[in-house]
Amino acid sequence: MSDLFDYFANNQGRFMLKWFHYFDVYERHFAAFRDQEITFLEIGVFHGGSMQMWKNFFGPKAKIVGVDINPACKAFEEDQITIEIGSQEDRNFLKELAAKHGPFDIVLDDGGHTMSQQIVSFEELYPHVKRDGLYLCEDLHTSYWKDWGGGFRQPWTFIEYAKRFIDDIHAWHSRDPESFQITPFTRSAFGLHFYDSILVIEKRLMTPPIQRGTGVSSFPPEPAAAQEAPEKPAKAEGKPKSAKKKKSKE
Repeated sequence: MSDLFDYFANNQGRFMLKWFHYFDVYERHFAAFRDQEITFLEIGVFHGGSMQMWKNFFGPKAKIVGVDINPACKAFEEDQITIEIGSQEDRNFLKELAAKHGPFDIVLDDGGHTMSQQIVSFEELYPHVKRDGLYLCEDLHTSYWKDWGGGFRQPWTFIEYAKRFIDDIHAWHSRDPESFQITPFTRSAFGLHFYDSILVIEKRLMTPPIQRGTGVSSFPPEPAAAQEAPEKPAKAEGKPKSAKKKKSKE
């Protein structure tokens, strides 16, 4: 059992709501940040239980920042925990948030889960994640729920928006620079991890990939002619018509 799930299962503090399989994702990606001087931002305070869980997990050096639209959540502030009240769809609010508390080591979007909220939050906050930091967006299944503004393979959902990131990280290999270009995301994302309902983005300064060979070849080099693309086979001629037999005269 993971430390985080153990805390969750035995929680006697403030209420929180989590999918069980999220804890394996948290443990995998958050372990390196424990007992470090980090700034952790979570969008969506709810009843405040997760704020206390993060404080317990990351340790006394961590600064925990929560964002919620409900003014009552301000009461959940305590040592190491700061709560900011505002909408995650408000770009000006998010800019002020980043200026006040950023840059962030980890951003976790567990907010309202609508398409606009998730996309706006990513666009405004991802640039303020530190190098070697993480950006997570949770409850991505709302991209398939119409009452959250989603729909299967609808182009405006966060899931479809995030699928573009797969192209972006491969843009170094583009042979069509007019339509497939290197982007700021290409230069800043080391990896994408899609789990059930969670996307984890590992941020890192990226440079053009390098490929080299080492060691001794096991096979002799092929002749240059053999390395050329084979010629296309000649177009087969039509089937010859059979000759008509002449009728013999009796």
